[in-house]
Amino acid sequence: MNIPDPFSLSYHNARLLQESLKSNDLLAGKLVHARIIKSGLHFSVILLNNLMNFYSRTGCFSDAQLLFDEMPVKTIFTWNTLLSAYSRQAKMSEATEIFRKIPNRDSVSWSTIIMGYNQLGRFESALKVFDKMIKERVIPTQYTITSVLASCAAIKALDIGREVHSFVVKFGLSGYVSVVNSLLNMYAKSGDPMMTRVIFDRMEYRNTSSWNVMISLHMQHGRVDLARGQFERMCERDIVTWNSMIAGYNQHGHDFDALCTFSNMLRDSLLLPDKFTFINALSACTNLEMLKLGKQIHARIASTNFDTYGPVGNALISMYAKSGGVQIAQKIVEQSGISHLDVIAFTSLLDGYVKLGDLKPARQIFDSLKDRDVVAWTAMIVGYLQNGLNTDAVELFRLMVRDGPKPNNFTLAAMLSVSSSLTSLNHGKEIHASAIRTGQASLVSVNNALITMYARVGSINCARKVFNQIHWFRDVVSWTSMIMALAQHGLGEEALEHFEKLVAAGIKPDHITYVGVLSACTHVGLVEQGRRYYNMMKDFHKIEPTLSHYALMVDLLGRAGLTQEAYDFIEKMPIEPDAVTWGSLLSSCKVYKNVELGKVAAKRLLLIDPDNSGAYSALANLYSVCGKWDDAAKIRKLMKDGGVKKEQGISWVQIKNKFHVFGAEDGLHPQKDEIYKMMAKIWEDIKKIGFVPDTESVLHDLEEEVKEQMLRHHSEKLAIAFALISTPENTTLRIMKNLRVCNDCHSAIKFISKLSGREIIVRDATRFHHFKDGFCSCRDYW
Repeated sequence: MNIPDPFSLSYHNARLLQESLKSNDLLAGKLVHARIIKSGLHFSVILLNNLMNFYSRTGCFSDAQLLFDEMPVKTIFTWNTLLSAYSRQAKMSEATEIFRKIPNRDSVSWSTIIMGYNQLGRFESALKVFDKMIKERVIPTQYTITSVLASCAAIKALDIGREVHSFVVKFGLSGYVSVVNSLLNMYAKSGDPMMTRVIFDRMEYRNTSSWNVMISLHMQHGRVDLARGQFERMCERDIVTWNSMIAGYNQHGHDFDALCTFSNMLRDSLLLPDKFTFINALSACTNLEMLKLGKQIHARIASTNFDTYGPVGNALISMYAKSGGVQIAQKIVEQSGISHLDVIAFTSLLDGYVKLGDLKPARQIFDSLKDRDVVAWTAMIVGYLQNGLNTDAVELFRLMVRDGPKPNNFTLAAMLSVSSSLTSLNHGKEIHASAIRTGQASLVSVNNALITMYARVGSINCARKVFNQIHWFRDVVSWTSMIMALAQHGLGEEALEHFEKLVAAGIKPDHITYVGVLSACTHVGLVEQGRRYYNMMKDFHKIEPTLSHYALMVDLLGRAGLTQEAYDFIEKMPIEPDAVTWGSLLSSCKVYKNVELGKVAAKRLLLIDPDNSGAYSALANLYSVCGKWDDAAKIRKLMKDGGVKKEQGISWVQIKNKFHVFGAEDGLHPQKDEIYKMMAKIWEDIKKIGFVPDTESVLHDLEEEVKEQMLRHHSEKLAIAFALISTPENTTLRIMKNLRVCNDCHSAIKFISKLSGREIIVRDATRFHHFKDGFCSCRDYW
């Protein structure tokens, strides 16, 4: 009987262990282990190393460790096998302990620990180990170098990467394609495209990975044509190649090219799309709002039983939500579960619901999200804002401050916009305080939004303070925001001083800056300055005027009584005038009683906007101020017969975070008796100190006594009366109004400010009026 020699038995058992490992058959491996012991081969270092490798790769670490502990003889391979087992499973504390105990560490030992740190994303630790390896004069292998270069690429450590490149040359590793590809990748990702190109051009042999690095580099820097050129020169392409092209096209706005490349891949390649292929193709469909094609891609995903949980499912949700299929997106959410929904998909869903004007399901999804980051919170707040649900936006923001992540500059900008819309100084100050607490108050974008907010809620001094605090970091938006703020408050000269400082600082104004400049001239009647700045905008700064600039010039001329010149300006405009432009002229014609030109302006305005109630009202009022009562009545009848409703004048005031809204002759407020009693007293008191009611402001043919009673109960007067009985003495009153304040109210409020010793700030449809001690900041020019 022939007895096999120990070497043959060892070889046979080693092969059986490898087969067991391939099939991941733990029982078969343990049977081989039993045979080894029976055969008396349990002292074979080679077999025991193979057994350790088997146990570690099948997850039996305790068996591998036990085997290691019982081995009478341990070679460097034995130590490295156990080290690799723990390192591969990211058990780095155990791996590090074993590494310290290895008596004579070789390059494999060092490389193994470096790769372990890399797997965990601890790239700095990997580089520190490599540094120690070099100091101990252990020569790195190609595997060491590729791992170290991967670490450099991950953290963009270009300087260290260059040192590693010197080791590549020193140790003669330039002949390995994997090493050169790692160098390419490191330079590409660390920001040295020139060196990447040099290495690529010098390569004697390039594989698919080499070309992929170059394609990725070109796409990263937006050089789409160069990436396409590299792609077309390739003989062999893998899935990374196709994905790099599709993703690059998608990221740089070439979505149609991305979809064409995706189609070519399906047609010309035997490769199957992976999750990255589908995600980028669906993203291109989303950007193009190509619902039909998106459905076809969805069908392909479903037909291949591709996993639609996670990133692919989120890409489908985004595509449907943004392309008009929000109901299908909702079904996918219900099928895959809220827990798989990411912020991008959520914001897309939210966008879809915003377009439908239905935020209830969006809020339900938001409330169900486990990991709501600042983007999700901001998206929900902006959703409310876009639908005019300002109160909901404020409540959600307060919840965010209490329980959520720190608001970022986008959140704060959105909330400051809410405060501006609500004209709420208290809300605005609350947001400002939050910005200070979260460290966002130092950002220029937040300060710019604060300037606008404070200006819109009537606190021009707070706007100035914010502007002065960003002295060293002002951009064109900062200057423009302040110029617009000053213009709104009738501080035209100060606004123009700021504009001159902007120009002197070498900052180029934009078209919005000039809207502020021309508005400043308009509000204080600086006609010649307005003409000069208008020409400066066109001729010096080469900014083409927009409809806003033209309308402001018409308003500037018209307010100054130059109605014919304003009309001539309109006739010479190179673009078709809009409703705002004709409306400005009509308003000026009413003030200066130019009936004929007013009729022309009203006719042209109604051609553009037949249901514009303002045009009918302005023309009727124009006839009324000129005593043409019959003509005024005809216009009002036309208005009634056409079903055109006049916009009702309302005023509102905020008291203790609650808004109180008033209309003319308002009898709905719960404190109406007190309000009317206060208004009657005020009326008599201001008449005693010189106020004379302007009954001409009542544009109806009525008795003087009736006219006076109507004037006494205008909405802004009722709001002021209520504010006076609801606030402590010396409190500044802030009144908001949706229409232009009339002459009588303007005169009356001047007297009320003197009588009460209060500052009264009124924002009407065009500007702010600051009443104090019997004077108004507008100097009676509005």
